Amino acid sequence: MKLRKSRQARKGQIQIIPMIDVMFFLLATFMLASLSMQNLDSLQVNLPEGEAEKLSTDTPVTLTLTKDNKIFINQTPVTLETLATTLKPLLQDSQQKLIVSADNEAQQGIVVQAMLQARAAGAHQFLIAVKHK
Repeated sequence: MKLRKSRQARKGQIQIIPMIDVMFFLLATFMLASLSMQNLDSLQVNLPEGEAEKLSTDTPVTLTLTKDNKIFINQTPVTLETLATTLKPLLQDSQQKLIVSADNEAQQGIVVQAMLQARAAGAHQFLIAVKHK
């Protein structure tokens, strides 16, 4: 009868290659998740094309104008007359930037009037949202 030899106790090993694979997977996942988290608080409009730098503010205030001349502040519908009173509490200081997201087919007059009302509410810096080419 043949007796088995007792196995020697093996020490545990840490394999570095699978750990690197997991770390790269987590890095890619977090990068994609952070890119999808950039959210302007605006409605979907057909933006004009142009060159612009990326937005860097944390909590932007967005003024949206649709092609049928409806006005929204952070997805809240307003009229031209109530725009200044609605916008004033949202502007935290004089350096707060206002993002103007106007549809490509919106009338120029309503866009200018909305920006003038926003200036009366205390907005001094405007960022124009465009679609990258």
